[in-house]
Amino acid sequence: MKLLDPYDAIMLVSFGGPEGPEDVLPFMENVTRGRGIPRERLVEVSAHYDRFGGVSPINGQNRELVAAMGAAFARAGVEVPIVWGNRNWHPYIPEALAELRPSSPRRILTFVTSAFSSASGCRQYREDIARALAALESSDAPRVDKLRVFYNHPGFIEPMVTNTLTALAQSSDDAEIVFTAHSIPQSMADTSDYVVQLLDACSLIISGLGMAHARRRWNLVYQSRSGAPGQPWLEPDISDHLRSRRAAGAAAVVVVPVGFVSDHMEVVWDLDTQARETADEIGLAMVRAATVGTDPRFVDMIVGLALERAASERGERPERVALGARGANHDVCPLDCCPLPTRPAAAVGRPAPSADRT
Repeated sequence: MKLLDPYDAIMLVSFGGPEGPEDVLPFMENVTRGRGIPRERLVEVSAHYDRFGGVSPINGQNRELVAAMGAAFARAGVEVPIVWGNRNWHPYIPEALAELRPSSPRRILTFVTSAFSSASGCRQYREDIARALAALESSDAPRVDKLRVFYNHPGFIEPMVTNTLTALAQSSDDAEIVFTAHSIPQSMADTSDYVVQLLDACSLIISGLGMAHARRRWNLVYQSRSGAPGQPWLEPDISDHLRSRRAAGAAAVVVVPVGFVSDHMEVVWDLDTQARETADEIGLAMVRAATVGTDPRFVDMIVGLALERAASERGERPERVALGARGANHDVCPLDCCPLPTRPAAAVGRPAPSADRT
């Protein structure tokens, strides 16, 4: 028996991003399809990519993650093909499945680069995979299973603790910690555990910092809102929070992008560019903690989650690793899990949509 039985392939699934200037607008159209966002708003957001040559950092980071996963699975004694597919740009999920065709996998395990449960962070990925499989029009299409969300797994929390401590060492003793995650519609948050999971992850990171930081002030804020002005989204926005804390006397902050696993566009633009400009404008010292990226503990977590799921599918009872009181999340999402919210009618005054995300 092989360690990964009954699975015979791994697929990394992410959001995707443009690879050059000519890709940016088509990519933005993919991301916002069906949302009625005016073209001029898409053009405005597309300009964010100009500072990066029209290339999103997310793709290079995913290539590095695939390579790191291959090495980690090999060290664990697991030799399986590993491919990468995106929701919104090449390589799309169907292209990843086509790459696996020569090896004829019967069951594929998918790792989605989203640590938290929500319609946009889990359900939409599952639905995109289902559509890709349905399009194969084959009775022998492989079965694809998604690994559980990992917001409270030590392989995610411990690297974030390390990165936060590194950032704190570069700031002042009175620096406040500002955890940030992607904002989602309030209606989407109300039908998922997104906020509860985020708060749990933040608390676990704070606990991991040790007693020296136990009394340090921290808050959870949001970024990258992309909805219509009249539609409630999770708040406060990070820039609003920075202004509020500066007005209250705060002198320094450490920004921790707990909602993201790599330094992609919504980190390097929304945080390293926009939030930093806000901090500089109001005289607030700001240090940004790194994301987990390809930290060996994070990559080993992916291997561990895969072996855990494989053992469960074989009828064994593996240890389901998780920190805190909430325990490990479910392997199989219920049919009504994280439903998509009803979108409001198109509005010319919509804010610019998000760039890329994980």
